[in-house]
Amino acid sequence: MFSLAPEAEGHGTDAAIAAFHQGKPIRARIPLVKLVASAITIGSGGSGGRRDRRRKLARGLALCSEVSCTWTSRTGASPSRPGLAQASAPSSAPPGWGGAGSRNPLQTRPGSRGGVFGAWSGWNPIFVTHGSLAFTSPPQLLYYVVLGLLCGLIGLLYARGFYGITHRFHRLRLPKWVKAGIGGLLVGLIGLVLPQALGMGYGWVQVSMGPGLLSLPLWVILALPFAKILTTGLSIGSGGSGGIFGPGMVIGAMVGASVWRLCYHVLPGVPDTPGPFVIVGMMALFGGIAHAPLAVMLMVAEMTGNLSMLAPARIAVGISSIVVGDATIYTSQVPSRADSPVHRLQLSFPLLSTLAVRQAMTPSPLQLSPQQSVEEAEQLLGEHTVDGASVLDARGNLLGVLTLADSGRVPLGERGSRRVEGAMNRDVLAIQPDDTLDVALEQPTSHRIGWMPVVEVETATGGRHLIGRISTQEIVRAYPEALAKASRRMRGLVEGTVMLEAEIEPGMRLAGRPLREAQLPTESLVVSIRRQNELLFPRGSTVIEPDDLVTFLVSPSGEERLRAYLAERVERAEEAILLH
Repeated sequence: MFSLAPEAEGHGTDAAIAAFHQGKPIRARIPLVKLVASAITIGSGGSGGRRDRRRKLARGLALCSEVSCTWTSRTGASPSRPGLAQASAPSSAPPGWGGAGSRNPLQTRPGSRGGVFGAWSGWNPIFVTHGSLAFTSPPQLLYYVVLGLLCGLIGLLYARGFYGITHRFHRLRLPKWVKAGIGGLLVGLIGLVLPQALGMGYGWVQVSMGPGLLSLPLWVILALPFAKILTTGLSIGSGGSGGIFGPGMVIGAMVGASVWRLCYHVLPGVPDTPGPFVIVGMMALFGGIAHAPLAVMLMVAEMTGNLSMLAPARIAVGISSIVVGDATIYTSQVPSRADSPVHRLQLSFPLLSTLAVRQAMTPSPLQLSPQQSVEEAEQLLGEHTVDGASVLDARGNLLGVLTLADSGRVPLGERGSRRVEGAMNRDVLAIQPDDTLDVALEQPTSHRIGWMPVVEVETATGGRHLIGRISTQEIVRAYPEALAKASRRMRGLVEGTVMLEAEIEPGMRLAGRPLREAQLPTESLVVSIRRQNELLFPRGSTVIEPDDLVTFLVSPSGEERLRAYLAERVERAEEAILLH
C-alpha cells in the first residue's frame, strides 16, 4: 500500500480539507487504495473509523469527475463539498447535515443525494435508543455542565495524544511497514488487557446506552476513553489507515457513560438510563475538538435517531468548545473563513456580496452571427478593440463566444471560408443578472478569463438571452462607487450634516498639535477621536497623534473645503520633506 500511494496513510480528513481550501490535488488512485488500506486496518482490529476515509474517497471521486468533465455551474462551485458532505451522510442516516450551513446551492444538494442512497440502503440509524428518551428535568443541566467540561479536557487529550504518537512514529528512522507493524503489535498487546479498545467500538457505544452498561466493570468504563485514545494513535499514527471521527464518538460516549456510572444512585436527579449522557458526551467531545459544534450535534442526533437531547447538548458543547480553545483535531482546518483561499476573495470585498451583477454590467459592444466568416469576425473584433464577442442566434440567445485566440487557431487560408459557428467556443461560462458580484469576480479569476456574458434564462425554452457583459475591471470599478453610495446613505441619517473620517499620518498638519491650533475650515467640527482601542471625546487641548482615526462633522456646504484642507496638508507635508 505504501508503494502504491504513501499519502493513503492516516485518517485522510486533513488531506480532504487541504484539497478543498488550498486546491491540493488528490491522485485518482488514492480513493481505492485508501478503501483497501482502511479495511485492512479496521478489519485486523486496529482502532479507527470509516467516516474519514469516506470523505477522502468522496473527495477523490469528486476531483476525478471535476477533471474528466468541464464544470460549468453558474455558481462556480466545485463538486468537492457535496462529495465531502455526502461521504458522511450514508453512514449515519443524516443525508443533509454533512452540508449544514452551506450558502451555495450546489453545496446544499448532498441532501438529495443522501435521499437516493437512503432509498437504497435504508433509513435506520446506527444506534438504537429508547423511544421515551428525553430531557425533562432542568436541574440535570448541572450534570451536563460537568460533562461538557470533562469532554473538553478529554478532547484536548485526544488531539494532543493522537498527534503526539503520530509525530513520534514519524521521527523513527525505520521503514514505514516496520513502523506500522510496531503500532499494530502494541495495539494487540493493549487488546489482550482491554479488548473493548480494539476495532471501531460502536458496539460498546450501543451497550453503554442501555442497562448493559451496569454489567461492565467500572474500571473498564473508566479506562476505555484513555485506552481508545492510545489504540487510535498507535493504529493510525504508525501508518495505518482509518478515521478519527469514529473513535472520537466512542471516547465521548464512554466519558458520558463514566459520568453516569459514577453519579447513578449517588447524586439526585440522574437519569434512569445512561443514554442521555452517552449521546451528549459524543456531541460535546467531538463537536468541541473538531470546531464543528452544529454539524456534530445534528449528525449524532441522526445517528441515534433522537433529537430530544439537543437542548442540554448545546450547553455541554459550548463549554467543551471554550475548554478546547484554538486546539483542533484537524491540523488543516483554517481558523476562519477569511483564512481560507476559497473564501478570501469574497471576504476581502464584503460589499460585493450585496451588489447584483446588473448594477455593474455593461451593454455588449459587439455581437456576432454564427454564419459570419472568421475573417469578418476578426476584423470586427479589431475595430471594436475587444478580444472576444458573444455569438447569438436570430432570437438573441447565446450560442457561444469567439475570441481572438479561437480565430487564431483557424489556419490563415481558411478564415475566409470557415464560419464562426465552427470556430467558436460553445462551452461558455455565463452569469445571470441577479447573481452577486462576489460570484462574478470569483468565476473569471478562477477560470482565467477576462469577461463573461450576462444572460437571462428563459424558463419556457431554456434559452439564454444575452443582456450584457461583465468584466473584472467593471467589478473593481463598481466597488468604490458602491462605497460612495453607502456613505451618502449615511449622510441622510443626520439631516443637514456630513460625517467624514480621516486617519492621521505622521507629518500632517493635525498631527502633534492641539485642536485649538488646527485651524480647521469653518463649519467643521471634530466629534470623536479613536486611538487604538480607546474612544476620546475631543477638547481644545486634545493633541491629535499619528494613527488616530478622527471623525469630522461638517455641513454640506463646507464638505469641499474640509476635503481641500485635508488634501492641502498632504501637499504641504510633501513640500516640507522636499525642503529638508
